[in-house]
Amino acid sequence: MSAFTYDLTLAGLSVGSAAALTGIGLIVTYRATGVLNFAHGAVAMVCAYVLRQCVVGWGWPLWLGAVVTLLFLAPGIGVALERFVFRPLAVLGGDPAQTLVASIGVFVLLVGGAALVWGQGARDDAPELVSADPWGQLAVVLVLAAGVGAVIRWTRFGRELRAVVDDRQLAVLGGVDADRVAAAGWAFGSFTAGLTGVLLAPSVRLDPYGLPLLVMEVMAVAVAARMRSLPVAVVAALGIGVGQSQLTRLHLPGGEGRLMQAVGANLFVVALLVAALVLPGVGTKDVLPRTATARVATPPGAWIVAGVLFLLPLGFAGPDLHTSVQVPALGVVLLSLVVVTGRGGQLSLGQAAYAGLGALFTALLAAGRFPGLPRVPELAALALAVLLVAPLGLLTGWPAISRHGLALALATFAVGVGVSRFVFAQPYATSGLSLGRPSGFDGDRAYYVLELALLAGALPAVHALRRGRTGRALAALRDHEQGASAAGVQVPSLKLLAFVVGAALAALGGGMLGMGLRAFDPSAYDPVRGLLWFAAVVVLGADSTLGALAAAALLVGLDAGARGGVAAALVGVLAVCVGRFPGGPYEAVHAAAGRLRPQRTARLTELGTGMRRKIQPAERRTGSTAVVGAAVAHRPATTPRPRPRALTPPVLTAHALHARYGGFTALDGVDLVVRAGQVTAVIGPNGAGKSTLFHCLAGTVRPARGRVRLGGRDITRLTAHARTRLGIARTFQQLAVFPSLTVAENVRVGAEQGRVTEPGAVERALRLFGLDGEVRSLPAAGLPTGTLRRVELARAFAGGPRVLLLDEPAAGLDTAEVAALTQVLRALAAEGTALLVVEHDLDLVADLADVVHVMTAGRIVASGPPDHVLEHRALNAPEAAREFPA
Repeated sequence: MSAFTYDLTLAGLSVGSAAALTGIGLIVTYRATGVLNFAHGAVAMVCAYVLRQCVVGWGWPLWLGAVVTLLFLAPGIGVALERFVFRPLAVLGGDPAQTLVASIGVFVLLVGGAALVWGQGARDDAPELVSADPWGQLAVVLVLAAGVGAVIRWTRFGRELRAVVDDRQLAVLGGVDADRVAAAGWAFGSFTAGLTGVLLAPSVRLDPYGLPLLVMEVMAVAVAARMRSLPVAVVAALGIGVGQSQLTRLHLPGGEGRLMQAVGANLFVVALLVAALVLPGVGTKDVLPRTATARVATPPGAWIVAGVLFLLPLGFAGPDLHTSVQVPALGVVLLSLVVVTGRGGQLSLGQAAYAGLGALFTALLAAGRFPGLPRVPELAALALAVLLVAPLGLLTGWPAISRHGLALALATFAVGVGVSRFVFAQPYATSGLSLGRPSGFDGDRAYYVLELALLAGALPAVHALRRGRTGRALAALRDHEQGASAAGVQVPSLKLLAFVVGAALAALGGGMLGMGLRAFDPSAYDPVRGLLWFAAVVVLGADSTLGALAAAALLVGLDAGARGGVAAALVGVLAVCVGRFPGGPYEAVHAAAGRLRPQRTARLTELGTGMRRKIQPAERRTGSTAVVGAAVAHRPATTPRPRPRALTPPVLTAHALHARYGGFTALDGVDLVVRAGQVTAVIGPNGAGKSTLFHCLAGTVRPARGRVRLGGRDITRLTAHARTRLGIARTFQQLAVFPSLTVAENVRVGAEQGRVTEPGAVERALRLFGLDGEVRSLPAAGLPTGTLRRVELARAFAGGPRVLLLDEPAAGLDTAEVAALTQVLRALAAEGTALLVVEHDLDLVADLADVVHVMTAGRIVASGPPDHVLEHRALNAPEAAREFPA
């Protein structure tokens, strides 16, 4: 090995050691709390600034500054974050999206605070805690990794940590102090962040934006280790660090050389892209339905006020008008986040990349430097740039098809960082590039009028995505993705649509922003700024177009009228509190006003009191069975349903289904027939394979072997939404309604996505399930469980299914509601619908089913009429299947 190569290896080990520290801290925090700490880099930056302040600013000895920074400040930040930010979220039942936003909020708050305290300029006088010799840094990393591994594996705290990670609630019931474990994890994670910042600061520029982003880029090592394995993280960090250093030796000519130079300088970014886009997604246990609520309608007067405020800058002049030019452009960019995150419910942290590409493509087209295209006027260049960037939304839309929550956030962030490093930061793409304004709009006032016109065109397009069939489908996707797919929504296509439209809007706003600044400035579109935009939109109401415009005015106005960092600090404060008002400040104020408003108690008149006495006995007699409606009134509740004398045609059949999870066999050669006009029930103990069989029939799980047929068609490989459109509808054990939609809109989604052309299908479903009164116009959020169960059934029925799959339909219902449900299901079967019920309530099965199948250990061990199967205690049948005559 030459001396040159040896020196590069040492340099790579130094960088890899710092990356390994980051990986260790992220993994420990994640394993203790389940939170991927996006603020890790910001904590590293703050600690580096504090050490510099102690040593350079105040003249403290280096050892004293290091002790205060690393042993007191850094762990203290971690404990404070756990206690005041993330523990309340856990107590309030915050979903992973809220936790992620809070983590980003801490990042934005610390970055903004550092910019306020120390300014935005770079510092090059950070003190050196450990010598540049990489062996010392490597020794620190190995000792820390070995110590943490030993603690996790062989100590009581390690066992408690593993218990909390596996199941926090169960660990608490077992006597584990989960809060103490989480606090210790946060303290150690922040310590490693502080140590990373202190080690990196002497060799990189110390500024509020650069260092945090650098630390976040090396997050790749933790992702590659699947947020679990410390040895894998350390080896990956050292390997990438050495590889990045060695690539600097390559000097190739032409475009290949420029590409290799970019890769050599950003190998950690390449690793982050690969880890986020190719490796199996981390945080799979975080894939949960969003806890959506009914959106509070924006008062019409608010739009009038907003219009007046946006027209006011036309009366400004000089610097005030020049600053105001940025607001409509940024507003269009933030509207792209309303489409992707607010409407589609997808966590996208890479919108700044598409805004930057819009500005870059506009500049290249206007300058005649875009490959293969001639020079075009600025306004035409902006329109063409939007058309070119929109398909690039598939870069983030395609991973979104199979990823959710944390995994999707990482993938979109990785794309944003990759575009920033490999496009915006490359001189061959941006050197000597200027961006003018369209002819006739060169002045600030004229250009502001043009921006208002473009913004006025973007607003209806975004608003349209909340109305109509597409708007309801997007709301269903946002509220409950599995429920949307079961209702027939084409989830993959809808996600791609959201990301493509979002990319187009971001490109439009980015081009407008570049024209307003009269230049392409890569720093205006860096990933840190993208995180700030995301946090601002979420805290001001991700589903609110007015909130996006308010966020744009806030971000531009505060930083223009005060020292840089004020807007980021304010947005950060709001974001760390997002779990307490997920719908934004307006909904929080609306809810608080509702609680403070005195409640008026209704009083009956003397005549009303007398009428109530007369009708109360009738109410007690009918109970909840009144909700079944006129469609089932002809069948008395006490009349048992006659068993069919002849076998009806099979509608849904399963043949030799096999399914495995790891080494566990969930289904072992299951055969099943569901016939038209019959109720088929599947019962059995927990773990018998009932749910897996149900999912194989519904299309959410693909069997390893075997076939599923609908009529004569093989549907084994079809997706859930495709099966729904062929006539298979399902319900969920855990309610899968769409809380932000009204009851009628929930049912309409089922009819629209099931492609039912009958005009009265929705009204018929509402009447059948007793939802055609005032309840039809109420948001589903907050309705009783029994009502929501009927809403889910009505949505499934509105699609005109041939087969209805019911997963624990009686869960959460009282006796009267179960009786009403039984009547409705009998009526559906009488009309020819084939029903398959997976149920634990044996009384309901005995009263409802025509055929019962008993499952044990992945096999059907008994089949027949319910009176024979239940009477002969088939649940204790031997492994061989038993058949009972009808």
